[in-house]
Amino acid sequence: MSTAIPPQTAQDPIDRRAFVRTALDLGDVVLRPWSREDAQSEAVLDGLVAAATDPRIALWSPLAAADRSAALAWVQARDGAWDRGASASFAVREAAGGALLGNVALRWVDREDGLAMIGYWTLPAARGRGIATRATRAVTSWGFATADARRIEIAHAVGNEGSCRVADRCGYLPEGTLRDSYRFGDGKYHDEHLHARLATDPEPAEPAGEPAA
Repeated sequence: MSTAIPPQTAQDPIDRRAFVRTALDLGDVVLRPWSREDAQSEAVLDGLVAAATDPRIALWSPLAAADRSAALAWVQARDGAWDRGASASFAVREAAGGALLGNVALRWVDREDGLAMIGYWTLPAARGRGIATRATRAVTSWGFATADARRIEIAHAVGNEGSCRVADRCGYLPEGTLRDSYRFGDGKYHDEHLHARLATDPEPAEPAGEPAA
């Protein structure tokens, strides 16, 4: 009597494409997943409120954090997105002292297909230091290496030249202009530049520095 061996099934691509909470240490800066612990820090919540009132962030990356209560809800939403596997949002913090410098978020557009999108913002204290570039490069590499992303996109308003420089320095190739693509903080629809990197693309050269973004 012979026993049939059931055929092996291919691994579900969604199972392979998991965001596992990980801290990314860049030396002077640490990227930590947003968590409930951040919601208990008044300093972090105040940093988010300050970010929401910054003119550049308010225009290009509107943040629903007008006060501590709203900032708390914002953090809880990012923490929940980690739990659901929908997105991976990192708080960019000073290694010494833990001051909030910004945010980098990688989210699935089509998880089964391996298509993701990345976005970022930084507070004034982080600008001109190369932090946006370094943090975005780190999360990009992490997304390819550990979450099996196939393609990661950046879409930014044509007028947001700082974001365009970050995309270029992180190896995201320009692919075209999306007309009237997104309504930004001024309530108007803006054209966007689309950039993308593939998992098979070579790592970009290390940038010499980053102008204020």
